Amino acid sequence: MRGRPRAHPSPRRHLRDGQPVEVPTSEVRLDDVVLIRPGDKLPVDGVVVEGESSVDESMVTGESVPVTKRTGDTVIGATINKTGTFRFRATKVGADTALAQIVKLVQIAQNSKAPAQRLADLAAQWLVAAAVVFGLATWLGWYVVGAESFVFALTLAITVVIIACPDALGLATPTAVMVGTGLGAVNGILYKNATALEQASKVQAIIFDKTGTLTVGQPRVVEVEAAGNPVTEDDLLRLVASAEQSSEHPLAQAVVDAAKERGLSLAQPADFAAIPGHGLRAAVDGRMVLVGNRKLMLDNGVALDGLGERAATLEGAGRTVVHAAVDGKIAGIIAIADAIRPSARQAVAELRQLGVQVAMLTGDNRATAERIAGELGIETVFAEVLPGQKADKVKELQGQGKLVAMVGDGI
Repeated sequence: MRGRPRAHPSPRRHLRDGQPVEVPTSEVRLDDVVLIRPGDKLPVDGVVVEGESSVDESMVTGESVPVTKRTGDTVIGATINKTGTFRFRATKVGADTALAQIVKLVQIAQNSKAPAQRLADLAAQWLVAAAVVFGLATWLGWYVVGAESFVFALTLAITVVIIACPDALGLATPTAVMVGTGLGAVNGILYKNATALEQASKVQAIIFDKTGTLTVGQPRVVEVEAAGNPVTEDDLLRLVASAEQSSEHPLAQAVVDAAKERGLSLAQPADFAAIPGHGLRAAVDGRMVLVGNRKLMLDNGVALDGLGERAATLEGAGRTVVHAAVDGKIAGIIAIADAIRPSARQAVAELRQLGVQVAMLTGDNRATAERIAGELGIETVFAEVLPGQKADKVKELQGQGKLVAMVGDGI
């Protein structure tokens, strides 16, 4: 079964009657088995029947960390496969897919009527009737009473009807709704209907989801602290990044990216071994490098010395700390955090100037949440909230008599 060319993302590999075939996405049928390789975009919704991989579902969920998919798990069309190869059975195609429903949502919103439009339509009905009555009265006045010609009187009557007819009133509101929902969709904002668009101007409180909305949604190295001679910060980052090259973990990728940003030349690791839940071990330039959490260091008899207290301080501030040991001795620590989105501070400040209450909602621990909120000037913080509890936090603010908006980066 041959892989599709990267320059042509539309063809998909399927099994039909036990034979592999390649067809355009538009021709995928219900119950087709689709082969997905690393980097492929899923054509339709389905259920995994073979294999295992990590899939980036951020376009739907807003979560930046890829989701592991195994046999029996559901997958969503238009999401992106990140690592492994798997096969899934198509369960929803065409207009039934999640992506098609999202497109339909925008279309429904553009065609729906806002409360203001209903009022405008009612007024337009009466104005049309009034325009016709005044037009007839004008014709009768000039033709019968004024003894003018039929054509002249009719011309004046038509003029009155055209000028008085409320076309602008009837067209202004639906045109505004179509433009508003269209511009919103271009900027990643979807309105359920025209009523939601109209109510947006009356919002009194806004709850922001943290990850991917107020923050970039990708972990980044924010601090590198070496134990000292003979290991420098660049040495530490280079050794750890070299060892992490073979790892698919988001934290590992953050370290590798940081090393590349500094222009460090990475070496190929040898004897790489992942330690589930703790870290990894690898040989880099003939030196044994151990990378992971505090427990991994203690289990291998590595003394943290003064770096233990520093790591605890960073963790208390909401950072994720990666410990590194070289040849059995602590070499340093690397702090990783989700960076704040550059535009977030300005957005929060402008909303507060408008008198809108700004709150932040996150599943992260309170220390991380308070740090992010403090940097952004947000006073109301909901931390350690499970996905199923987010609606309760919205209701909590609604219970205070406020019109609440929820902002997140997932659909």
